[in-house]
Amino acid sequence: MPSGDKPEVATRNRPGRRTAGYLALGVVITLALFWIPGGHYIAYPLMLISTVAHEMGHGLAALLVGGRFESLKMWPNGSGVAAWSAAVGALGRAIVAAGGLVGPALAAALAFWAGREAKHSQAVLGILAAGLLLAEVLVVRNLFGLLFIGCLALVLGAIALKAPAHVAQITLLFLGVQLALSAWSRSDYLFTNVAMTAQGPMPSDVAQIAEALWLPYWFWGGLCALFSLFVIGLGLVSLGPKSTAGARRR
Repeated sequence: MPSGDKPEVATRNRPGRRTAGYLALGVVITLALFWIPGGHYIAYPLMLISTVAHEMGHGLAALLVGGRFESLKMWPNGSGVAAWSAAVGALGRAIVAAGGLVGPALAAALAFWAGREAKHSQAVLGILAAGLLLAEVLVVRNLFGLLFIGCLALVLGAIALKAPAHVAQITLLFLGVQLALSAWSRSDYLFTNVAMTAQGPMPSDVAQIAEALWLPYWFWGGLCALFSLFVIGLGLVSLGPKSTAGARRR
């Protein structure tokens, strides 16, 4: 080996550092909305996005256990309901009920993982837009839901197709932050046995899990909360900068 050659030292991946910066920016903006005047107007559609993720989580879980996703409705106050049907046992009913609680966290982890690369971000936003449009046709069954989900699909699709790649990456990471925080922004819902919706009081998701299985509803709420933290943590770890080390010879 020539005397001038040196071992290659560990280097941080610049795209990874930039991605972490985008994530931090998303967290700062989200927290700022609670303090700046009029911030609640911007936070309102973000709350509705968490409702979409929650109800879609129920519906997709129903499909997972071999059932049917019959309909999805949501209202301006942020409440929603997903109707499903399936000849499943107690475990299947519990899985569907839990789908709405852990669904946003799973979606957040996916957003963080895909958000590592700008080109992946564009692809995921396009898939999300297509999925929302498909849901619009197949399961969304009230006017407000049609309007909001349709607009969300168009915005995500436009960013995926027309915006620069780094804008798509920022958008996906910001969306992931909202989904991750949504698991805790309404954390009291995890520990109540009654949910108030536009259609009136209904058994909460954790109450339905407790009824289908065993143990009190607050136990299942705590378990869903811990699982949400776990999958979000996995997604965040995937954002960590890569490093390489080794020796190179000429």
